Order: sequence, then structure tokens, then C-alpha cells
Amino acid sequence: MQQRFFLLFSILLILILQSNAQKLPSIGVCSNYKNDSIFGKAGYVYIEEGVSHLLAPTVSEAQFKAQMADLQHIRCKVETCNGFFPGNLKIAGPQVNETRVLGYVDTVMQRAQKAGIQLIVLGSGEARKIPEGVDHAVAKKEFIALCRKMAEVAARYDRIIAIECLNRTETNFVNTLEEANEVVNGVHHPNFKLTADMYHMLMEHEPAAHIDDARGNLVHCHIAEREKRAAPGVAQQDFRPYFAALHRIGFEGRIMVECRWDNMAEQAKPALEYLQKQLEETYKD
Repeated sequence: MQQRFFLLFSILLILILQSNAQKLPSIGVCSNYKNDSIFGKAGYVYIEEGVSHLLAPTVSEAQFKAQMADLQHIRCKVETCNGFFPGNLKIAGPQVNETRVLGYVDTVMQRAQKAGIQLIVLGSGEARKIPEGVDHAVAKKEFIALCRKMAEVAARYDRIIAIECLNRTETNFVNTLEEANEVVNGVHHPNFKLTADMYHMLMEHEPAAHIDDARGNLVHCHIAEREKRAAPGVAQQDFRPYFAALHRIGFEGRIMVECRWDNMAEQAKPALEYLQKQLEETYKD
């Protein structure tokens, strides 16, 4: 009887520990969904598509429906998109046309809801670039106000916008995770969150501690090596300090590889295995 009780207790304890264990983030890739045969075979869970390809107003209704049908038959799930705004649709600085911006956001979010796409990454370096001489503090205040209105549109469709830090070679506005996190705090809306791009963080020599500071805001990640924006593993970039910070804040979301491939078919699986190994090392506790 005692042995049976001890066995049942042990099983129950194991189940409780397993239920409380933090799961590893899922790894996906930013790519055209037509590369699903490569990435699905390599073991990726998600593909992150581009708004301009799937959801933008420039995509005809017929094309949109055809692509939605395609998505039902691929191995990798498409639940996120990036490349939110085209460069000629300004979202920061004195050239912003708020009515046009919010109308564009409405179309994208409406289509995202139909397609089952949950999250849109707000990078859009050219669209958010501000002219020389513009006061950054003023631009930031206006940008936060606009982002709050964008978040309200996203909320109508139960979608999430997650702003991404972009290094200064790509834009001159909101270049670090720390700055992007300040924008999220300023917007203060449940449908406006944060994407940590570790390539951009590395380019800006930004410490992993800024991930700790983003607890509660950070919902999504992008990744590539600092050197040449290469696929993970090419130069053996150590991402573990960033992964350890993700572990500390309880991050269990998606990490999407957004890199320059030398040979996509040959590098896809080794890149995934390289990231999984470093994640397992940092999430084991």
C-alpha cells in the first residue's frame, strides 16, 4: 500500500513539475510561404510573411483569397507578418497623413483577422524615418499618439501590433529595444506590444538587460547573427545572454529567423539546430 501511494505521489509530483516548467519558445522564419517545403522539412514551426505580399490594400481581393487558400495546405503556420508599412506612407514626422495611415491599418487588420494572422510587426524603417532637423522628442510624442490610434484599430479586430527596434543603418528613429519599449509604455494599450530583434540589438551593442526591462511588453522576437546578418551558426554568434534574459521574463513566444541566407536549403536545418541547442542550454533551469 505504501509503495502504491509513493508511486502515485511521484507521478503526481512529476506532472505538477512538468505543468509548471517553462516551455521553449517556438522557432520560425521570415520568408515567403512558398518556401514552406524547405522550412517545414527542416523542422520550423512558423513562417512570418510580409504584409505587402499578403494583407496590404495593393493585394487584390482575388489574390488575397487565393493566398488564404494556399495557407491551408502548408506545413508551417503563418500567424505573424512583418513589413507593415510601405516607405512612402509616413508614420512619423511632419508628413504623416493620419487618415490615410489609419485607413491602411484598418484594411491590414481586417485581412489579418480573416487570415488568422495574430500579430503584425511594426518595423518599417523608411516609413518611420524622420527628416533631419525634426525634434525627436516632438516626433516621439506624435508617434506615440498615432500608435495608440493604430492599437485601437487593431483591437477592433483582436490583433496585436508589436513595434520592433531597428538599428541606425536602417532608420533614424527608435533604434534600440530600450527606445521601442519606451514607446510601448507611452502607448499603454494591450494591443500594442514589443518585438525584440537580436540582430538590431547586436548592431547597437545593446545589452541583454534591456530584455529584462521589457517584461510584460515583449511578445515576439527576430534573430540573425550580427556579422552580415547571417543565418544563426555561420559565425557562431552567442545568443545565450539574450535567451537567458528571455527565460528570466518568462518568454514563451516565437523567435523568427530573419537573416540573409547563402544557401537557404542547406542552411535552414543547421540554423534551427544551432538556435535550439542554445535555447535548451538557457531554458533548462
